[in-house]
Amino acid sequence: MYAVINDRGKQYTVKAGERLRVDRMDVASGDSVVFDRVLLVGGDDLRVGQPVVDGASVSATVLGEHKDRKIIVFKKKRRKKYRRKQGHRQRYTDVQIEKIEG
Repeated sequence: MYAVINDRGKQYTVKAGERLRVDRMDVASGDSVVFDRVLLVGGDDLRVGQPVVDGASVSATVLGEHKDRKIIVFKKKRRKKYRRKQGHRQRYTDVQIEKIEG
């Protein structure tokens, strides 16, 4: 069984037992999280929501938080002596999908 969930504007395809990397959530490691915006539930029978499937939810456990690799943002305008360099490291939360209800 698999599901497509919507978490704060991003869509993820998930299966029970797999790990997922989502944008940073303000929850502690070991806590459980429920994603209730389920757009599609697949498996033996396919259920598509309009826009969400009624009564469907995905339960997950938070494994921890980490930072992604550094991204360099470099702006330059040639012949104008304009250069700006900025770095950014996105923060992510790892979650383990426990079960899909629906």
